[in-house]
Amino acid sequence: MGEDSRTLASMNRELAEAVVADATDRYIDARRARVDTFIDRTFSLSAAMELHSRAAGWDLLRAPANLALAVPHLTVQLAGSGARAVGMKRAGRWLGSRRLFFTSAVGREVEWRLMTEFLELPYQQPSRSFERDALAEAIFTDPRVDEELTRALMEIGRRAEDPDFRQWLTETLSSYATTRVAAADLANALISAGVGAIAFKQLTPGMLSLGPAIANAASQTLAVSSFPLGAAAGSLWYGMLPVSASAAFVAGVTGSLMGIAAMLTAFSGVLTDPLQRRLGIHRRRLNRMVDALERELTGTAGRFVVRDHYVARILDLFDVLRLAYQTGR
Repeated sequence: MGEDSRTLASMNRELAEAVVADATDRYIDARRARVDTFIDRTFSLSAAMELHSRAAGWDLLRAPANLALAVPHLTVQLAGSGARAVGMKRAGRWLGSRRLFFTSAVGREVEWRLMTEFLELPYQQPSRSFERDALAEAIFTDPRVDEELTRALMEIGRRAEDPDFRQWLTETLSSYATTRVAAADLANALISAGVGAIAFKQLTPGMLSLGPAIANAASQTLAVSSFPLGAAAGSLWYGMLPVSASAAFVAGVTGSLMGIAAMLTAFSGVLTDPLQRRLGIHRRRLNRMVDALERELTGTAGRFVVRDHYVARILDLFDVLRLAYQTGR
């Protein structure tokens, strides 16, 4: 009798694992089928405008703070990757899970929609909660499930409640949040570059290079308009001997631009989200996240890695180098 019970338990366990594997495949296929619909409902122009209506308020302070924390965050993430590369997996995981950003109201809403509308997994935020577990539903609605399988399934099937899996989801949402900060940073760089190209015929990939250009142009205009022999003569005179703005004026203009641009990043997603939707960036990012989720649910490495912030940091470095070159001249 004991031998028969162990055999039956083993058969139930094997069947339960097969049920979970098949249900996981169905769940992942359903997530992939939701990608385009979720993007249209969240990141189209009208949806982005509705989403970013939440940015009015404390997000006007959180957005500049997040931009300032972008470099420390990247440093910590690189340290985590380095630790994992040399075999320090626990330290690397801890560093990789550090979240140095302030969660904005817009970011919190995106996380809520990702968990409740896209992944359909239990999730809680202050003042609201979501209880549905689409993964568990896919498992327990399998026609092979009966009372004898229930105990085995309860041991291996409720993955959405597993602490390690919840930590993985938290890290994944954090990684996804970094893409929004990076997109806002890139939007600032593109705006700065556009203004510099149109107004000054200069390459200005950031406010550090745009600020001096505006300050010098303003000083030149002021000098021409106040020339004792008139503006026409002043234009000829200062055309040969251009005026350079004082260091204090350059610093003031640059600092003001950086402050204004940082506050505007709270609303930059109104433009960057529809653009990323049109370019297919949101689709590729969500598909990568689903691929990582599939690997995690099937027991293989499933880290969701984004590299958008590296592009922003390269532009920042170029901006600093350009400012250093101009200062040296």
